[in-house]
Amino acid sequence: MEPVFSLLHVLMAIVNFSRTNATFCSLLGEPIYPQLSKDGDIIVGGILPFHSRWEVPDLSYLVKPLSMMCTNLDLRAFQFSQSLIYAIEEINNSSSLLPGVSLGYKIYDTCSSSAIGVRMAMTLVNGNENSDLDESCTKPAQVQAIIGETYSSVSMAIANSIGSFNVPVISHYATCECLSDKKKYPSFLRTIPSDYYQSRALAEMVKHFNWTWVGAIRRDDDYGNSGMAAFIEAAEQLGICVEYSLPFFRTYSQDKVLRIVDQIKSSTSRVIVGFVDTWDLEILLRAFYEQNVTEYQWVGTEAWILDLELATADRYSILQGAIGLSIPKTTVTGLKDFILDIYPLKSTGSAIFNTFWEALFMCKYKTQNDTDDLPECTGKEKVLDVENLFTDMSLMSIFSNVYKGVYAVAHTLHSLLGCTQTCPTKKQPDPLTFLEHLKRVRFKTKDGEEVYFDKNGEPAAKYEIINWQKNKEYQHEFVTVGFYDSSLPAHNQLRVNMASIVWEHNSNNVPVSVCSESCPPGTRKAVQKGKPICCFDCIPCADGEISNTTDSVNCEQCDEEYWSNPRRDECVKKEIEYLSFEETMGVLLTAVSITGALMTIIIAIIFFRFKNTPVVKANNSELSFLLLLSLALCFLCSLTFIGQPSGWSCVLRHTAFGITFVLCISCVLGKTIVVLMAFRATLPGSKVMKWFGPPQQRLSVLAFTLIQILICIIWLKISPPFPLKNLNSYKEKIILECNLGSAIGFWAVLGYIGLLALLCFVLAFLARKLPDNFNEAKFITFSMLIFCAVWITFIPAYVSSPGKFTVAVEIFAILASSLGLLFCIFFPKCYIIILRPEKNTKKQIMGKLPVK
Repeated sequence: MEPVFSLLHVLMAIVNFSRTNATFCSLLGEPIYPQLSKDGDIIVGGILPFHSRWEVPDLSYLVKPLSMMCTNLDLRAFQFSQSLIYAIEEINNSSSLLPGVSLGYKIYDTCSSSAIGVRMAMTLVNGNENSDLDESCTKPAQVQAIIGETYSSVSMAIANSIGSFNVPVISHYATCECLSDKKKYPSFLRTIPSDYYQSRALAEMVKHFNWTWVGAIRRDDDYGNSGMAAFIEAAEQLGICVEYSLPFFRTYSQDKVLRIVDQIKSSTSRVIVGFVDTWDLEILLRAFYEQNVTEYQWVGTEAWILDLELATADRYSILQGAIGLSIPKTTVTGLKDFILDIYPLKSTGSAIFNTFWEALFMCKYKTQNDTDDLPECTGKEKVLDVENLFTDMSLMSIFSNVYKGVYAVAHTLHSLLGCTQTCPTKKQPDPLTFLEHLKRVRFKTKDGEEVYFDKNGEPAAKYEIINWQKNKEYQHEFVTVGFYDSSLPAHNQLRVNMASIVWEHNSNNVPVSVCSESCPPGTRKAVQKGKPICCFDCIPCADGEISNTTDSVNCEQCDEEYWSNPRRDECVKKEIEYLSFEETMGVLLTAVSITGALMTIIIAIIFFRFKNTPVVKANNSELSFLLLLSLALCFLCSLTFIGQPSGWSCVLRHTAFGITFVLCISCVLGKTIVVLMAFRATLPGSKVMKWFGPPQQRLSVLAFTLIQILICIIWLKISPPFPLKNLNSYKEKIILECNLGSAIGFWAVLGYIGLLALLCFVLAFLARKLPDNFNEAKFITFSMLIFCAVWITFIPAYVSSPGKFTVAVEIFAILASSLGLLFCIFFPKCYIIILRPEKNTKKQIMGKLPVK
C-alpha cells in the first residue's frame, strides 16, 4: 500500500501545482513539523524511526486521504536522537569548535516508511513555509546535513530523492552494500561499515567453524537481499554452500511463514545465517517455537546480535548460543548520562514526549474515557527505576556513530567557515562545496577515536564477534569472543577465542553443519551429481597417489621413485629390490655356486693325484684340467649376478659368463673330437690323430674362445650393459638390474654358446656307440642334452620372470648346466678312481677294444 499512497500524493501535488504560479514558492499539502527541534545558526537535520509501524487509511478516492497513522513507538530512536542532541549541545558549548556559531536541529519521524522518509527529507531540504514574497523556489537548503536514517531501505529512498541537491545524508546504521554506489547515491555517507565487509566477515567466521552447509533467512528488502547476495558470493569463494536462502518480511502472511518453517525443518543444515532485524526475528521466534524448530545454531548480523529486547523475547532459548558481528564497543564520555536524562526532551518536543513517557514507564496519562488498566503516570517516575530498551546501553557503538556523524559535520563547517578564535561568518556553505569537504574530513573524537571516510564515504570495517550466553542467574549476556579487522593482513583479520564460546543449549562442542563429512587424508572429494560442491563422496586415492590434507580435491601423483603408503596420505621411498646375498634365495644360490666350485676343485685335485692312472690318461687329462678350470669359473661367475648391480658387475657378469661357458664348451667339444679321432686312429692305416694332437686341441679351444671374446668386445664397444632402476615392472618398488645395453650383443653371446653346445651334442651323439671303457661320448651326450634343455628352457623363463627372479633364473641356468657337465663327465671317472680302483688299469681300459 505504501507505493500507492506515495503515488496518490504525487498526483495531488501535480494537480495543486497546476493551480499555482510556478515562479513563486508555496507549500503543497499540509505542513510537517519535527518531533524534536531547536533553533540555531546552522541546522542539522535528523530522520529517525520513532515508530516501527504505520497504518494506511482507507483510500476511497472520494475525499482527501488522511495522513498515515504511526504506531509501535520505538525507544531506540530516542536513544539515537539523544545522541544527536548531545553532540550538538557539546559542540555549541565548545570554545575550540565552531566558536560563535550555534548549531540547531530538526528531527523527524519516518515511521520506518520509505515514503514518509522521502517526505521528511524534502521537508528538511525545502522547509515548511509559504513565501510571502514573489521569490523563486530556488533557494539554499534549509539544513546543512541530515543524520539518518536507521534502515537501509529508507536511507536508499532518502539518498536517492535528495542526491541531486547535494545535501549530505550521514547514516549511523544503514549497512546495505548498495548504498556504496556513488553514482546512484552521491551524497550518502555513513559512520558504520558496509555489509560488503560484514558479509565477508560472516563468511570468514562461518568457515572458521567449519560450517560448510548452512541455511539463510534474509529480510525481504534491499538490506537483506543485498547483504545475503554478498554473503553467498563470499561463502562460495570459501567453499561454503548455502542450502537455502529464504526471504522474510514482518508483513508476510501466516501461510508464508509456515512455508518458511517447513523448508527449514526439511533441510539438513544445522546453522542459520540471519540477515534480518529484531522485529523480523521476534515474529519468527513464535512460529519456530510453535513448529518446534529448535536446536539450530544462529549466525547474526549487527542488526540484531546485540539487541537485548530480542534476547528477552527469546523465552524459549531458540537463539541461545547465537554468534555474530557487532560494531566494536566504543565509549563517548558523558553520553550515557545524557541519554538517560530525559527531562530536557520535553522542551524540544512536547508533542511526542507524553507518548514517550507512557511507553518508557508503562503508565498512562488518564483521560475521562480511558479504560486502560495501566497505572496512571505521575510525571515523577525515574529512569533508573526501570529496565527496558531505553535503559539498555548495548548499542553504545551505534549511539557513537550518531555522535561521530554530527561531529563530522561540525569539523567540516569549522574548516569551511575559516574558524580560528572565532568564526568570521555564520553563513551556511554551499551544499556541493560542503559535501566535497565532508568526504575528506579527518579528526579524532575527545575519546581518541579517529574518524574519516573512504572513497565510498564509509569508515574502516571493524567488528566484534558476539556470543549469546546466560550467566548463573540465567540473564542474557553478550560476550565478546573475537574480532574482525579488514585493515589487517588477510591471515590476521579474524581472531576468535574458541574457549570462551558457549554454543546452543550451553554445549561446549562446536556444532557440526556439513552436507558430507570431511574426506580424511588418503581420499579425494568427488561431487555428487546434481548437488552443490559441499555434497560429495570420498574416493580413495589410486595406487601411487596421495592426499595429505583433509577435504582434498585431487590426489597428487608421487614422484617416480616414491610410492603411496597403505593409508595413501604419504609418499614413501619405493622398496628397492635386487637379488642380495642376505636374502634366502641369494644365500641358497651362493651356497650352490661355492659348493659347485669346491666340488670342481676337489675333482681337479683327485685328477691331479691320479693323473698317471689309465682313466685320467685315457680321457685327455690336459683338456680335463682345462675343463675343470672353466667349470670352476662358471660356478664362480654366477656370484657376480648376486648383489646390488654396479657398472663393473654388470659388465663382468655377462662377459665372464659368456667367455667361461665358451671355454667350457670348447673343452667338451675338444674332448668329443678327441674321442672320435682316437677311435679313427685305432683303425689300420689311420693318421687322424696327427691332425688333432695336443697342439691342435689347444688351438681349437683358444680359437673358439677368442671368437666369444671378440663378440664381447664388440658388444662392450657398441652398447655395454649398465645398472638400471627399473620403475616399470612393479609400480610399488624399484628393481635394480643390469640393462643389457645391446640386446643383439647379449643374444649373440648366448647364440654362440648354443651353437657350440649343439655341435658338441651332435658329435657326441655320433660317438655314443663306441666302447664304454674307451670313451666318454655317452656321458658327453647326456651332459649336452641337459645343457641344451636347461638353456632352451631358460629363454622363456628369462623373458617372463619379473624383477630379481630374472637374475635368479639366469644363475640357476648357469649352475644347472655347470653341474650337469660336472656330474655327467667327471663323476663316473671319480667313481672308478676312488671306489673301483681295480678297473683303473690299462687292461680294463683296453679290454673291450674291437679287433679289426
